[in-house]
Amino acid sequence: MPKLLDDVRGGLARMPGAFRAALGLALGFMGFVAWDQSHWWRLKDDYSFGWLVPAFAGFVLFDRWARIEAALAACAAPESPRVRGWRAWGCGLFFGAMLAGGALFFLLGAFYRAGAGSSQPGTLALTLGMIGVVLALLWLNAPEPAGEARAATGLLADPRVRLTGWFLFPVLVWLVSAPMVSVVESQLSLFLLRKVVTVVSFVFEMLGLPVEQQGNVLVLPKGSVGVEDACSGIRSLTACLFAGSFLAAVFVERLWQKVTLVVAAMGFAVLTNLARGLFLTGWAYAYGPAAIEGTVHDIAGYAVLGLTVAGLLCLLPIITLRLAAAEPDDEPGGAKPQA
Repeated sequence: MPKLLDDVRGGLARMPGAFRAALGLALGFMGFVAWDQSHWWRLKDDYSFGWLVPAFAGFVLFDRWARIEAALAACAAPESPRVRGWRAWGCGLFFGAMLAGGALFFLLGAFYRAGAGSSQPGTLALTLGMIGVVLALLWLNAPEPAGEARAATGLLADPRVRLTGWFLFPVLVWLVSAPMVSVVESQLSLFLLRKVVTVVSFVFEMLGLPVEQQGNVLVLPKGSVGVEDACSGIRSLTACLFAGSFLAAVFVERLWQKVTLVVAAMGFAVLTNLARGLFLTGWAYAYGPAAIEGTVHDIAGYAVLGLTVAGLLCLLPIITLRLAAAEPDDEPGGAKPQA
């Protein structure tokens, strides 16, 4: 750890002043957003995982530090490629609009918080504003080439794309820990809740076990079980989305692998929450509704996140598997190409 900190300090000293200032501003924006979101992390159990977000974002930055330095060096190298023509204009307009829009959202969120205190719309506005401002600052303050830049063959050939890409997880992850606006959250929770109740009722009917569905209440032979909002899966969905995003940022490189892991995290969250609903209903069916209160209910809830993470860890070797290329073993001269 001391060596890593020395490397980071040395890297900061070698950075161009403009990019170092942009990075400092980015950390300041993130710190303010973390302070604002911490109100919801304390208040809502659904977002208690938010306390891990600053630590995990910092870990990812430390883990990528060498690659960030390499991307900075590629930006400042002589004849470093840059997009030209309409792509250059498009990037300039896009990041200029992102900076202006992000600043506007952040100011609106700050005024909202100053006037009304902590609120979900204010926190969401601050988070969106921070994302826009930070990503735009990092792109616009990337080092210029030491000599005359050459034309890039495409947008992805511009080293500023890779440089900004290394910051995507530490910046975008704050969207997961920010509470959704209440109307969106309530509608999503209601949708998931109805699906859970419907699936549980259907499965028990298929098994020949009498269950009567009355709205969000399941009437069992030994009593009724009310499926609360917390059982909708919205809590496990956000926590599992955060876990999947972190694993995607640390363990895989390609974009399709990252997308696959994040989508799989959401899928695992939904499936494991359905399994949780079936287990709790089955337990209540056998031992009565009172038997699922307390410890059994809490353990089943934590198992959703645990099973999702275990499933993602099992999925990692599959999506990172590289099939051996169909290459001849005997190359001319006996040499085999190196990867």
